[in-house]
Amino acid sequence: QVQLVESGGGLVQAGGSLRLSCEVSGRIFSKYAMGWFRQAPGKEREFVAAITWSGASTFLADSVKGRFTISRDNGKNSMYLQMNSLKPEDTAVYYCAVDVLGRGYSQQQADYNYWGQGTQVTVSS
Repeated sequence: QVQLVESGGGLVQAGGSLRLSCEVSGRIFSKYAMGWFRQAPGKEREFVAAITWSGASTFLADSVKGRFTISRDNGKNSMYLQMNSLKPEDTAVYYCAVDVLGRGYSQQQADYNYWGQGTQVTVSS
């Protein structure tokens, strides 16, 4: 059984930073890619970032480029999202996800096979 668990969310003032983590447990028999999505109140879930198995390629949504960084450590079965210069509009539940086909660039939720339960990020103005 594959499980993803996010951590690191919380309340931060605008301009501050947070680092989200996502730990994967269970066996996945592929060099899977991973991604981060977020869902703000009253809005649809949206793509934030994706990363290939090796970490050599990353893809970020325009809204977070220059502020967020995605990375992973396969030895720890973990992925990270470093969020700097946070804005109130970054407030959302953040979800991590696994793409077993290893694309590393997909913005489509349907391309991701496993999902975490989410972690809340709240940015105050």
